[in-house]
Amino acid sequence: MSKDTAARTKSRATTRDKAKGNGKRGNGHAAEAAVSRTSEKATTARKASSKPAAKTAAKAPATRGRVTSARHDNGRAGGGLKVAAVRRFDESFAAEPRNRLALNAVTAGKVQVVARNREAVVRAAQRSFSHVVKTPDITNQKQSGRCWMFAGLNVLRVATMKSLKVDQFEFSQTYLQFYDKLEKANWFLETMIATADEPTDGRLISFLLQDPIQDGGQWDMFTDLVRKYGVVPKTAMPDAESSGESAPMNGVLRAKLREYAAELRRRRAGGEPAGELRRRKDEMLATVYRMLAIHLGRPPREFEWQWRDSDDEFHRAGMITPAQFYERYVAVDLDDYVSLINCPTPDKPFNKLYTVQYLGNVVGGTPVRYVNVDIAAFKKAAAAQIAAGQPVWFGCDVGKMAERDQGALDREMYDLELLYATEFSADKAERVEYGHSVMTHAMVLTGVDLNDNGRPRRWKVENSWGDKVGDKGYFVMSDRWFDEYMFEVVIARRHLPKRVLKALDTEPVVLPPWDPMGSLARDC
Repeated sequence: MSKDTAARTKSRATTRDKAKGNGKRGNGHAAEAAVSRTSEKATTARKASSKPAAKTAAKAPATRGRVTSARHDNGRAGGGLKVAAVRRFDESFAAEPRNRLALNAVTAGKVQVVARNREAVVRAAQRSFSHVVKTPDITNQKQSGRCWMFAGLNVLRVATMKSLKVDQFEFSQTYLQFYDKLEKANWFLETMIATADEPTDGRLISFLLQDPIQDGGQWDMFTDLVRKYGVVPKTAMPDAESSGESAPMNGVLRAKLREYAAELRRRRAGGEPAGELRRRKDEMLATVYRMLAIHLGRPPREFEWQWRDSDDEFHRAGMITPAQFYERYVAVDLDDYVSLINCPTPDKPFNKLYTVQYLGNVVGGTPVRYVNVDIAAFKKAAAAQIAAGQPVWFGCDVGKMAERDQGALDREMYDLELLYATEFSADKAERVEYGHSVMTHAMVLTGVDLNDNGRPRRWKVENSWGDKVGDKGYFVMSDRWFDEYMFEVVIARRHLPKRVLKALDTEPVVLPPWDPMGSLARDC
């Protein structure tokens, strides 16, 4: 054994011995000191050697030690979690009987059941409202992220039911789903051409490649589809397997679109002009169309329409196109509706117009735009529209304080502070800023209960999760939940104050693609 090898062996043995001793004492600083002394001995042994090769070999362990230390410290020297502290945490936990009771309960059952607040459950049982919009049976988006589309069509069908004089009606969501996917594919590929000079590992391209053809959307994306393609009744294009189970279809489309993105960027880097890139893009979109048709079926260009109204009178319209169906039986002026958001973060002053870069589906369509307003104006507009007999499309963070089976959204639904003996103090702005809360789901407000002073107490919600949850699919929302987790409502201009209408005539503030207000409603 060489002197260097002996020195290294001795150093390792010394380190192990001292580490064992320090482990018994639980002294982290002493352990660091032991490693330091070991490194000094290893350095002395290296200096004593006169062989370059051996010197290099001896240097490796000490170097690895320093690199490992730097990697784990990562600029946080002295901030390591001490074993003694962990022991104190455990002793403190065991000393409190309430902790043991909580442990026994949660390890034996669901935390949502253990923490459920009985008072909130009783509140949610109250399902009467002072103002209600008459709506038909509930719809079911199944295992897909088409909530924004369902909500949009559910708003429109109120007008269609009046026009047709029927009590039940449902649009084909699959019809718009088909064109949404096709338009999103075109949007994505156009964006890849426009950003071809951006580095692939940069934040922008990395963000855009995350999910190029997901199910989610926004109100303005919905209206662009309706303006361009019209609507059809469900009988004209019924659901397919991939309508409600969209993940397999989305997976193959994502793979193909990322492949196409790489090709377009390579062609652009090779100097190919934009015209040639778009010619190739059209070929790519033909493949996307074929894949969509295989999964969802072919969307009808026209269809035969006939129906029997609630007075049992029969009607036959004959062959009709999707655009004609909208003009005759829906006729809602989509330009009359405005998206309001409530985002109380410091970077978004109220009564300003905002848009989000690279957010949309139809190239050349209406940009996604919102006016940010305070919660009082936000709430007043929604209540006024319901009182006028019109439903309200809205976006919210549905995963917070929600009881799905009962169909209840209540800020106090779960007493987590009592369960965990800690306060959850973040307000709405802080939750948004730190990534804890964004819009995840779209539904429809169809009722509001106003007190004698005209202030909301609770709201009736039409969801799209089928009739097996809530009150045959309908939910009740407390007004406190509305304040905390509602982010967007779509309101007719006649219900908006002048300051909001004035903001619509201004140039929007452009937010980056990853801004929280660029979140898409997509929760299933």
